[in-house]
Amino acid sequence: MRWNQQSTLGPAVGAETSPKTSSPTSTPGKGSDASPAELFGLKGLVRSVRTPEFAGVTFHEVLAKSALNKVPAASSMPFTWTINPYRGCSHACVYCFARNTHRYLDLDSGEDFDRQVIVKVNTPEVLAAEVAKPKWSRELVALGTNTDPYQRAEGRYSLMPGIITVLAEHGTPMSVLTKGTLLRRDLPLLARAKEDVDVEISMSIAVYDDTLQQTIEPGTPTTTARLATVKAAANLGFRVTVFLMPVMPKLTDSMEHLDTALRAIKEAGASRVVYGALHLRPGAREWFFTWLEREYPELLPRYRRMYAKSSYASKEYRAWLSRRINPLIDKYDLRGSGDDDYPKTKRGDRTKSPALNQTQAASLTPPPQEALF
Repeated sequence: MRWNQQSTLGPAVGAETSPKTSSPTSTPGKGSDASPAELFGLKGLVRSVRTPEFAGVTFHEVLAKSALNKVPAASSMPFTWTINPYRGCSHACVYCFARNTHRYLDLDSGEDFDRQVIVKVNTPEVLAAEVAKPKWSRELVALGTNTDPYQRAEGRYSLMPGIITVLAEHGTPMSVLTKGTLLRRDLPLLARAKEDVDVEISMSIAVYDDTLQQTIEPGTPTTTARLATVKAAANLGFRVTVFLMPVMPKLTDSMEHLDTALRAIKEAGASRVVYGALHLRPGAREWFFTWLEREYPELLPRYRRMYAKSSYASKEYRAWLSRRINPLIDKYDLRGSGDDDYPKTKRGDRTKSPALNQTQAASLTPPPQEALF
């Protein structure tokens, strides 16, 4: 990393920095770089940095007060604790559900989410103090539940090795969900951690069409590279889960696309697939519709109808998708626990999911989608 070529924006707090760059900055919320003084509500800011290796991206380095996030008891998520060392994500997935969280920082959920990345630079140290407390219960900690822990910024900051080491040393099981092939760097470390605690690895791979993948997930590694990472993890003995989500109506839900996806996942050595239909929360919805109007304008009216009253695809569409994909999951022997669409998995429930409903498995040729979408 050419650290001598970085530029630091604005005065640092408690750290030495280089002089302020002479290039202009503009107001956050407009999809462009912002100076630290303009970042309303960003506590613990140390400095904001740009480097040639990450053109167009500004890293805002902050000192976090805590690393562990408690998941509300009412949540249906099968874990109680999460860690998110980054906010914002250069993967720039158009559909990302976390986009709206940037609005809490007075940044927009579009280009700012992709280009203004918050880095909690002291996460491993803060985590070490938290899990060393006698009251720490050593419950599963999920990594990658909000923004990706192996996005490109991790190549610069290397926070994950410290996080993994701390959790393992304190007997804490962990799960990792990512789209980043940088995961391969830490596979040996995760394998060592797995000797002492449970370690779950999941790779998110939604699109198996190169052209579509490059436009809807422009900052992510290719599908081929992610499948290779699945294989590398499987070769080390991990039972890798692939998240085939979101499945997008009229874009990635054809029989051809789904069959290609599941065959490739199986060949990569994954153990199971979890799938889900596209959901569009506020923030993501507007950004996705802007992309859709530009790339697939003929689909925009249909999407507006489907997501007019809810962030989720219609119940009818989800049932249709279930009938279409479940026989393929069984065909490729990729069924694991809790892999139904929008699972109601209770925390700690590791039981097998019920056998496939006869109605779901009845047909590989469901009714025309036109009636549903």
